Amino acid sequence: MSDPRFRRVLLKLSGDALGGTSPGSFSVSFLQQLALEIQQVQQQGVQLALVVGAGNICRGAEMEKLGVGRVQADAMGMLSTVINGLMIQDVLRRHVGISCSVLSAISMVPAVCEAYSASHAIERLQQGHVVICTGGTSNPYFTTDTAASLRALELDAQVLFKATQVDGVYDKDPKQHAQAARYEQLRYNDVIQQQLHVMDLAAVCLCQEHHVPICVFSILQQGNLLKAVLGEPVGTWVSDGSV
Repeated sequence: MSDPRFRRVLLKLSGDALGGTSPGSFSVSFLQQLALEIQQVQQQGVQLALVVGAGNICRGAEMEKLGVGRVQADAMGMLSTVINGLMIQDVLRRHVGISCSVLSAISMVPAVCEAYSASHAIERLQQGHVVICTGGTSNPYFTTDTAASLRALELDAQVLFKATQVDGVYDKDPKQHAQAARYEQLRYNDVIQQQLHVMDLAAVCLCQEHHVPICVFSILQQGNLLKAVLGEPVGTWVSDGSV
């Protein structure tokens, strides 16, 4: 096996992916497979930080349809990311014995999880922990995509992996258009100008400004995370052309 291309990575995991291909908020089989893949990455000496979404539990847009105000809905979503982080932590600890720290941007009692700070997160990464950053940015009107970009910059990650249920970025919605074509590589400006929905605009602009490449791939396909870490062709790469 070749050496890892990246030594510190930020993995943005969609909340919806935690349900795997089955209905429900969580899939035990998917979470256990995710734990094994994270273990493989760690065994390569790679430091891994993770930001998880909350779509499997609470979507702000759906809450707004129920009459919940945007600020309150976003708070509910950010709290739901803590639940997802604790679930992943438990599976990593019990299933593969990985040391894992959940850090929250929203204040929690220490018995639940620790407060997030970049210095503390980096210290834990250097100690060999998987670090799960939860609580979004702690502010409303910001997505977990933006939180992932911020954490990638704060933690000096070399790359941002966006792991979803789709195997890359397409010119059209592949669920609605059978002829949709998947891109292998894109520039940041292509994503912004064509509104390709890789991540929200603020997240893409942050990565562009600070030259952090983005790789979008399906986490449901076994082995993709390790392939991405090794620099093998997988999903869609978004960069300024220097990857």
